[in-house]
Amino acid sequence: MTPFDWAAIEEALNAHGCAHVPGVLAPGDCAALASLYADGERFRSRVVMARHGFGRGEYQYFAYPLPPLVAALRERMYGPLAAIANRWYEAMALPVRFPPTHAEFLARCHAAGQQRPTPLLLRYEGEDYNCLHQDLYGEHVFPLQAAFLLSRPGQDFTGGEFVLTEQRPRMQSRVEVVPLAQGDCVIFPVFHRPVNGTRGIYRVNLRHGVSRVRSGMRHTLGVIFHDAA
Repeated sequence: MTPFDWAAIEEALNAHGCAHVPGVLAPGDCAALASLYADGERFRSRVVMARHGFGRGEYQYFAYPLPPLVAALRERMYGPLAAIANRWYEAMALPVRFPPTHAEFLARCHAAGQQRPTPLLLRYEGEDYNCLHQDLYGEHVFPLQAAFLLSRPGQDFTGGEFVLTEQRPRMQSRVEVVPLAQGDCVIFPVFHRPVNGTRGIYRVNLRHGVSRVRSGMRHTLGVIFHDAA
């Protein structure tokens, strides 16, 4: 894994609602993670999107214990993101604060009955897509998450861009499209973030999804920091 520039990440999150971090995962790590999709024993559940109106394609939630690289990403990224999340919640006058370690935050989730792991692998083929959505799984929600592209755009697949929409009060929605390469990470809000306006800080609501895959197969790793009820 390459190092994260957390100051630049926070600046991008505040300016654009997402942060693109190139080359976090090596190609070999991407291929190894994508290959896990065929190993059903690694996962606690499988979701076929079309059955639920979520889009087309499918994904699987990892079971505990998580693969070492996935667990390491969750642990390594949580602390700096928790500091950003606490600054956001203070700005939005929200009372919740997030503890400094992921173990402490998971203990909070588990005590509330949110005990199912949420990191997941997603698989899209030609004509598949993911509708705009938010990953909310219970009372305790960590407000930032990450996605890692495991496939090679232009070689393994075409189309399938990461899309983020921002609903602003009394304004039209804003769209952000993030062009990812293999191993790249995008960090983005789960549901809302603070924005500076002419009358001070206000809250905007966000949703994310994936545009239509035109050809090939696209694998993605999703890292969500709260567990599910």
